[in-house]
Amino acid sequence: MTLAWVSRHLEVGERIVRTEALHGGITAEVRRLTVGARDGETRDLVLRSFVDPFYVERAEDWLKREAGALTLLAGAGVPAPGLVAVDPTAAHCEYPSLLMTHLGGRAVFDDEGLATRVPLLARQLVAIHALRPVERPREYVALTTADTVVTPKGADAAVWAAAIDVIRKPAPPYEGRFLHRDFQPGNVLFDVPPSGSAGARITGVVDWAAASWGPADLDVAHCSTNLALLHGPAWGLRFAEVYEEAGGVLAAAARERLYWRVRDGLACSEEVRQVAQPWREAGRTELTTRAVEERLDAYVTALMDALG
Repeated sequence: MTLAWVSRHLEVGERIVRTEALHGGITAEVRRLTVGARDGETRDLVLRSFVDPFYVERAEDWLKREAGALTLLAGAGVPAPGLVAVDPTAAHCEYPSLLMTHLGGRAVFDDEGLATRVPLLARQLVAIHALRPVERPREYVALTTADTVVTPKGADAAVWAAAIDVIRKPAPPYEGRFLHRDFQPGNVLFDVPPSGSAGARITGVVDWAAASWGPADLDVAHCSTNLALLHGPAWGLRFAEVYEEAGGVLAAAARERLYWRVRDGLACSEEVRQVAQPWREAGRTELTTRAVEERLDAYVTALMDALG
């Protein structure tokens, strides 16, 4: 069913000649489809399908939002995939699916070259936040509550209790921006030359299913948490500064900026296992669930120290 649906969206004379599973995602299965033409030329497309029953329930909303974001981003100067087709309710496919163009490059999770990549991440995020769509996406949703936070084993209970108290308070006022809402190293593709990271460049930003309208601080906080868990708390603490150095604008008050960073760190506490698994599959085998929990604890503790 799915292959037949994809085939209906190919050019005349084209056919799928190869498929390859792409790893690193959490919520969906992603495959690269190599499409061949009669003259022997090939091109690649990407098929994103929600197969897990837990995520299938949310797939219609996510896929409609992603399709809308990709449509909005066409010609906007952000290296995002082009939308080919979407079947959000699995009316034609076995599972809810989205078909899009393929972007070159790969997600990079190594510590090596990080000092070069982090400013590139920051500049790309500033460019995303600078977009002013005619039709705004829906307002952001913060799913984490004080009651759903999972305190890591061995963490200082008092510190985490204080952090949880931070998010019991109303969110600070903010000026809205267009948000990716899951901007982090796993969703950014790089071209890294064999000579080293000095010539690295971003080739694409993927997974726009949670595109929203909200505070720039929220995207910055999410990338900060991921950097802290992947590369150590110091990088998580540094990213907001690099974002501002790149021209980004965050909340005026330090306590407001820290609110969003504490909120995102606590949100990650609920899904450490899911977050860590793709990183291990990508080669970071030392990032066990326990190791990531310890980094999260250290990061949240550092944020609370900064709050004073």
